[in-house]
Amino acid sequence: MNNDECSAWECILRLTLLLGVLISGCSGSLQQSVSRFEFLTPKPFGYVIGDEIAHRIVIDTRAGIELNNNTLPKPGELNRWLTVNQVEHSQSQIGQGMRHVIDIRYQVFYAPLEVKMLAIPGFSVYFKQGAQTIDQDVPDWHFTISPLRELAVRKDEGGEYMRPDVPPGGLSNDDTVWRLFASLFIVALSALYLSYLYGCLPGLPRRGIFKRAQRKLARLPERDLATALSVVHHALNTLNRKPLFQHKLNEFYRNQPDYRKLAGQLNDFFEVSNRYFFAGYGDIGRDDFDKIERLCRLCREVERGGR
Repeated sequence: MNNDECSAWECILRLTLLLGVLISGCSGSLQQSVSRFEFLTPKPFGYVIGDEIAHRIVIDTRAGIELNNNTLPKPGELNRWLTVNQVEHSQSQIGQGMRHVIDIRYQVFYAPLEVKMLAIPGFSVYFKQGAQTIDQDVPDWHFTISPLRELAVRKDEGGEYMRPDVPPGGLSNDDTVWRLFASLFIVALSALYLSYLYGCLPGLPRRGIFKRAQRKLARLPERDLATALSVVHHALNTLNRKPLFQHKLNEFYRNQPDYRKLAGQLNDFFEVSNRYFFAGYGDIGRDDFDKIERLCRLCREVERGGR
């Protein structure tokens, strides 16, 4: 074999090797367009008419490959017993590629007379890479569906034999009586406290009488002495549960011993009242008006338990 023949064979061998590299590179790129395909499905048994079945498809592709959404199932009636309720497609970047997640929710409307095997039909998902089209097949998914009731209906004396659901468990009532008595006790304490505040309990000081008298005195003009005396007289009469006169003060102190400490102020008050209403001294000074306000304030302190 001469040198010219060797050169020709070397050229042919090199071209063959180069063509093989190019072919293997192209086939590898096509094979790696979809690097992962995962078909996630629920249990394939135990379904009845009206149940929903959720499928998830996870596909990893290279970057630059787009999914053709028109190739996915469309919501609506797929056949006479199967409906597509929802189709969702989301994509996210993972490393150098993209991850496509397809969630499909089917609903079954098949009413079998006995346990029956059905199949949700498969489909193909298409991707585009420039002018090239890549497809990924999703297989059929088989499952069993059961009837709602047995085919041969049993009868009993009352008619058709029915099997009701398990009744729910009752709530525990162990603490009901204790909680009832606790609530009644709290209500009784609240009523007792309110009765004490409003002076409705016999033998206890009546509260709020001189508080209301103080408010009335605060709204009076300075020279309205007649009204001021009437307000305090009314408060003392209410506390005593009958009209209180000066000569009855000792009896008042026996019934209301907390007010004995105000004996001097009470005597001064009745002296001012007698002079104004019975002695004809209608012109009473400012000091006398202040005595009326001070007496009412001191009575309020006794009423509140502050003295």
